[in-house]
Amino acid sequence: MNKIWLSFVAIAALSWPAWGQKVEVQKRDRGQIHHVQTALNHLTVLEMTEPVSMVAAGSPVFKVEWRENKVFIQPTEPNVATNLFVWTASGRFNYELDPAGSVPQMDFAIDQTVADPPAVALSVNRSGKPSDPSPTEVFIEAKPVRLYGPIQEKNRVVVYLTDLLDHDGQVFVRYTIRNHTKKVYVPGAPQVVALKTPSYRESLYPLSNSQLSPDAAARLNCTGETSIEVAKSEIRSSRIEPGQETTGIVAIKLPAPHTKPTVLRLVFLADAKGPINVTLVL
Repeated sequence: MNKIWLSFVAIAALSWPAWGQKVEVQKRDRGQIHHVQTALNHLTVLEMTEPVSMVAAGSPVFKVEWRENKVFIQPTEPNVATNLFVWTASGRFNYELDPAGSVPQMDFAIDQTVADPPAVALSVNRSGKPSDPSPTEVFIEAKPVRLYGPIQEKNRVVVYLTDLLDHDGQVFVRYTIRNHTKKVYVPGAPQVVALKTPSYRESLYPLSNSQLSPDAAARLNCTGETSIEVAKSEIRSSRIEPGQETTGIVAIKLPAPHTKPTVLRLVFLADAKGPINVTLVL
């Protein structure tokens, strides 16, 4: 953690004028996704009721640091939204960081209340059985996807897998697409294939829940590919301008039973330099 930066933002939080900004109170509800409004050159502070053990943001555009029970958020570019997870001893809390806006509309600070409301039961359909969870409900219990190997972003459209959950025969995957080219990119819905008998220079088991970089994926061996059904696909924006990014969710229906490690390849529409393939180890 950058101690110098933390010292700077801690002092800034006390010295900047609070005119126009909002100080919100957030209920400790782990079943909700809380929106956070930010502004360029300004700091937003999340104050939790417990010490923070870890944070994870979906985009480096937002500078996020933490100390004790406080999380410091500062956007570095406009027109970018992403998600943020904060872990404490009570579990994970979920946030959506909205694009940096005007100072009067920003959240100056968000304080967490002590009371924890009871969990909300799943809705019931006409058959009396629990309905399928929405992508938002599913990602409350999602696991982060690790990146194995570097990805070259210059003049490319790149895809980062951020979260996944294996739920009732389906894998829900959340991803971020960043357009580092000078042309508009239209991603479309990804196609998914599973690699037959995949092998690697090392065991794939330690790479579970990992996205392989293009160089690492190129060293994979397999005997073929099998098409996998995409049960659902949603994306925030169907058109990504140069320098912009968006997020999406895809629900993949795995054959039953499936063995681990399973290696999936998500295929997005090509950019100017060719197909965009993303390799996921389950």
